[in-house]
Amino acid sequence: MYDAVVIGAGQAGLSASYHLTRLGLDHVVLDANDRAGGAWQHRWDSLSMDDVHGVADLPDSPAPGRGRDRANNVIPGWFDDYERTHGLPVVRPARVDRVESAGDLLVVHAGRRTWTTRTLINATGTWTQPFVPHYPGFETFRGEQLHTVDYPGPEHFDGKRVLVVGGGASAVQFIGELAPRTDVVWVTRHEPVWRSDWDEQAGRDAIALVEQRVRAGLPPASVVSVTGLGLRPQEQEAARLGAYDARRPMFARIEPNGVRWAEGAFEPVDVILWATGFRPAVAHLAPLHLRSRNGGIALLSVGKDVQTAVTAAKDPRVQLVGYGPSASTIGGNRAGRAAATAVRGYLREMAEPAAG
Repeated sequence: MYDAVVIGAGQAGLSASYHLTRLGLDHVVLDANDRAGGAWQHRWDSLSMDDVHGVADLPDSPAPGRGRDRANNVIPGWFDDYERTHGLPVVRPARVDRVESAGDLLVVHAGRRTWTTRTLINATGTWTQPFVPHYPGFETFRGEQLHTVDYPGPEHFDGKRVLVVGGGASAVQFIGELAPRTDVVWVTRHEPVWRSDWDEQAGRDAIALVEQRVRAGLPPASVVSVTGLGLRPQEQEAARLGAYDARRPMFARIEPNGVRWAEGAFEPVDVILWATGFRPAVAHLAPLHLRSRNGGIALLSVGKDVQTAVTAAKDPRVQLVGYGPSASTIGGNRAGRAAATAVRGYLREMAEPAAG
């Protein structure tokens, strides 16, 4: 019997485990991966520490610095050291397939193994749920179709004509790598919004917009969708070549050797690279019926910080970190602490009637 089970050992899960440990709460962290590193271990080799959009410190452990070393080596190594240094109770591999309610308790299932707990902190992120929209003719394409999760590095695309689909930071980064070395066509559903300046308050305002959706029980939108896009120094060559200026609206259909534009013209391409984002990995929570009629999981805030909206409105036993407004490394840290605090508060509240 645990006070809490944490699902996921990425940044948010490790932060939650650290704070649970400090509060003296008996818990276990279940991680689907074979080794430490969360989603970072699955990122492409060409993603260096200079390329990442910022990694926040973990509690009592500063984040690795920038450099040309591969992020999929540096950050997993940091996570591994953190788990060992703080003695975090991580069990792996343990791929959770469902969580069920059993009276006042929760039962977490991973294949034939089960864990019984009073509360749950879900920190499963989005990496395992890539989103690819369906367009007419999708199945007929004879070339390659890859998602961000499959990105093999820029060398793979040499000599190929690549259609990059998506209006987020990953699409901008892929174009930055590919445009100087091969032919790239960029398509998005909406006109990209570029930002010229950025500060902490602008970031908080953007996160607050995401939180409003979560409070209303709507599926969370990405923070980038409200922050706008920016170009980093390593993307300036692609910008000089005009790769970002030649953005096209979405095609009407996919054909065996390319795509057909709405006006009828044909665009030949060898590869379709879907930089179309991810959806929250929460299917294992379906037996708890946490979703609202609007399709998302409504969350309640702990305190004034919008990134502490972690408690499931329909079940206070369940905390979600790295979901909605806390879907960033900074937000995951704050949410991890808020979730541990909420767990302690719930357990105390449940103990009071028993004591009385």
